[in-house]
Amino acid sequence: MNLEQTIIQIAVLVLSVVLHEVAHGYAADSLGDRTARYAGRLTLNPIPHLDPVGSVILPFILAVSGAPFLVGWAKPVPFNIHNISKKRWGPALIALAGPAANLTLALVFAGLIQMSGVFGFSAIMLQFFGTVVIINVVLMVFNLIPVPPLDGHHVLFSILSGPRYRNLRNFLRKNQLMMVLLALFIFWPMMTPLVGRIIEFLI
Repeated sequence: MNLEQTIIQIAVLVLSVVLHEVAHGYAADSLGDRTARYAGRLTLNPIPHLDPVGSVILPFILAVSGAPFLVGWAKPVPFNIHNISKKRWGPALIALAGPAANLTLALVFAGLIQMSGVFGFSAIMLQFFGTVVIINVVLMVFNLIPVPPLDGHHVLFSILSGPRYRNLRNFLRKNQLMMVLLALFIFWPMMTPLVGRIIEFLI
């Protein structure tokens, strides 16, 4: 992969994770919590959203090392569960808004690829569209892994909401670094075949 392709992939990744986080913020806002709005996170300006490791360093390392997929994350959008109208399922709905935004982007650009015969897109444009599809499918699936701090853990904790699961929830939250490593090196390799099948289906 040359430098130009690397820059394009990282730029697409950054814009995709920004839209992902903005979707979280608007979902929380729609459920009555204004925390993201007051924190200035309902903006497409990437600066407030960027995480140095997840948005820059990790994607760059993956790109230059020839990894088959780029993956990354932005700073989580804050929300206050006490302000949310749906106490049990609200966090899950907010969490799912991010992957839903990535799925929407993937579907839109996959549709553009399918209509290339009508609009006569150039090979470079089609390659760019394909990059958007691939990266957003990756982000969607990766973020649904049910470990903190990924979005899937909010869904898991909404399901396991009873007091008997409190110790499990506390353990997972206190060991987020270990959970991220598990997600990257254990769960993610198990899910890459699913990612490949989704991408093949779309494009």
